[in-house]
Amino acid sequence: MELNLTLLLALFLQSCNGCLSGFKLVQMKCVDVDECGIFPSVCSDHAECVNTDGGYHCSCDQGFKESFPTGPRQDDMIQFPNDTFSGSGDLSESSSVSDMECEDIDECTDADVCGTNADCSNHPGSYSCKCHQGYSNYGNNQSKCIEMDCDQFKPEADAEHTPEKLKHLMSLLKKSCESLSNNTQGEHFTGEKLLENLCNSTNDLLSDGNVADGEMLSQFLDTVEKGMRLIGPQLKEPVSRRETHNTYAEVAVARNQTPPSGRVFLSTDSAFFNTSWETVVGKSYSGFAFVALVSYKDLNSSSDQYHMIIRERSDDGERNSIYQLKSKVVTVVVSNPETDQLSEPVTLIFTHEQERAETKGVAYICVFWNETERAWSGRGCERAWSNNTHTMCSYSHLSSFALLMALYPVQNSFELVLITRVGLVLSLVCLFLCILTFRFCRSIQGTRNSIHLHLSLCLFIADLVFLCGISSTHDKVACGIVAGLLHLFFLSAFCWMLLEGVQLYRMVVLVFHTTLKHLYMYAVGYGVPIVIVAISATVFPKGYGTQRHCWLSLERYFILSFFAPVCIIVILNSFVFIITVWKLATKFSSLNPDLSKLKQIRSFMVTAVAQLCVLGGTWVFGFFLFQENWTKVMLYLFTIFNSLQGALIFIMHCLLSKPVRMEYYKFVLCPCKKKASYRVSRSTSSQKPPQSDDSRAESQM
Repeated sequence: MELNLTLLLALFLQSCNGCLSGFKLVQMKCVDVDECGIFPSVCSDHAECVNTDGGYHCSCDQGFKESFPTGPRQDDMIQFPNDTFSGSGDLSESSSVSDMECEDIDECTDADVCGTNADCSNHPGSYSCKCHQGYSNYGNNQSKCIEMDCDQFKPEADAEHTPEKLKHLMSLLKKSCESLSNNTQGEHFTGEKLLENLCNSTNDLLSDGNVADGEMLSQFLDTVEKGMRLIGPQLKEPVSRRETHNTYAEVAVARNQTPPSGRVFLSTDSAFFNTSWETVVGKSYSGFAFVALVSYKDLNSSSDQYHMIIRERSDDGERNSIYQLKSKVVTVVVSNPETDQLSEPVTLIFTHEQERAETKGVAYICVFWNETERAWSGRGCERAWSNNTHTMCSYSHLSSFALLMALYPVQNSFELVLITRVGLVLSLVCLFLCILTFRFCRSIQGTRNSIHLHLSLCLFIADLVFLCGISSTHDKVACGIVAGLLHLFFLSAFCWMLLEGVQLYRMVVLVFHTTLKHLYMYAVGYGVPIVIVAISATVFPKGYGTQRHCWLSLERYFILSFFAPVCIIVILNSFVFIITVWKLATKFSSLNPDLSKLKQIRSFMVTAVAQLCVLGGTWVFGFFLFQENWTKVMLYLFTIFNSLQGALIFIMHCLLSKPVRMEYYKFVLCPCKKKASYRVSRSTSSQKPPQSDDSRAESQM
């Protein structure tokens, strides 16, 4: 009470000077009295004195609340003209100088303060949450505990191709995760140190070129995303940045008892990210939120090692376009675990890798990396605008993103599809007639006829499977079977083309009249493709069937199991074709000098085209498909010639073959004498010496 009387006396003396209570007269002016400065201990423990105009009040520290043990007494209250004092925090409406105390708030009485995965411990003015085994709040002791899945950093069982540096990074993240989830006091890296290790490891992986295929790219991006989810909550600074030669990372972190609000912006040297904190937080708030943006400088050379053909829909129908990466790949990670469908889209502004003089006619597409399909996808991605240097994309989900640019769009794909389907149907009919002709026309039986028979059979099956099942991507098992059958029978067709080249070389160059044994031909024509397909299916069974069509995957260079044998066969047969054409040109000029020049040229051209069809020469156009200046022309030529390969074989080796035409004539015009003609033909052939393949081939030519 002595302190109260002293304060009352001081206030009374000031009021005698003509000023209101709480003010004093200074140079004929009333100036506020700083009661908190005059009496520092006017408030009780765990309380802070707050000076106001004409008075003061006591405000309890955070974690404490006002308490009046004996109840506030009216004679102990200092009344000021303005008896209501407002401010931030838990402010008293009236202040007691002696009897008001600040009592600790027991936050643990709220069962939801730490959640069900932690034990709450109350402390004077504060509290802490001790997480249960397997849970962690990343060192934020007043945050709810989240379940830790440390096994996500364990390399997959079949990841024998995982680089050692990536394994080391995953091991480091796994140890840090376990130290958090087990609440151990042993060695533990800080968030800043983990971020440094993550950036250094990704820098080394990209420098070594270890991210070389779709599977490795998926594993790499997945590790970075999971690593940032572990590292982000442990960072202490509001914004953290880390840059290496190949990696740039920027992370924004917010910690508060209430969720943050407003916009958040992040940027790297190649992208600018913009979203709201509400999107970052999501539906549940655990006391912290973070958002991270990571860009990779040298990932383009790894993920752009093959061109991407993407089907687009427009008002003019479907269009297939070939794309390449136009920006650096970036990864966006937020604390919100539910990012498959965001409440509002996020935006990314990409910087183009190379500035273009103009954007008119250039197609850009915003994509994300689909880890399930291991391919770039445009689902949930929209392009807002583009100029010479930048493109803004809007995304309804979060992942790793990039910008693709059309190298050379293929217009009028409906025409190509129509040409392919009509050509294949026509080829199927012609190949069926070829099979009947080569099988039952006895006047042309021989080694080359057997080769043509099996070539037609393989092409017939391959074209039929292609026509019926190439787009059956909705069923992965069926799609894989279709891809396997196409792999087998197209390879088998090329092997029979190789046998045709070998037989031609023996006949034209070596002048061998002996025939190839059927056992050897079957071993090459069917045995080699079966072995190649069996090995390919054993090594990488997921390589059969892709997102867009039922064909061989580009991952792990799996396409080489088809492309490499085809290249070898086409090159060898091209050599044989050149020699054959040269030999035929010489023979036509010397064989019959009386033959007119026009007839010589016509016979020579028919023979050359006939050999080109069965030696696989039409597939040479496929080598020019990725040359920008040639793509459109070569794609049309490739589609026309290969879809009509069966029809060309039928025309060149059946309709233009005189012995075959004679057989057709007998079959169509003399059906009643067909059996008799075959009987006479058989008896005549039994009396004549066998005709060599060389002479028979020349007669057909």
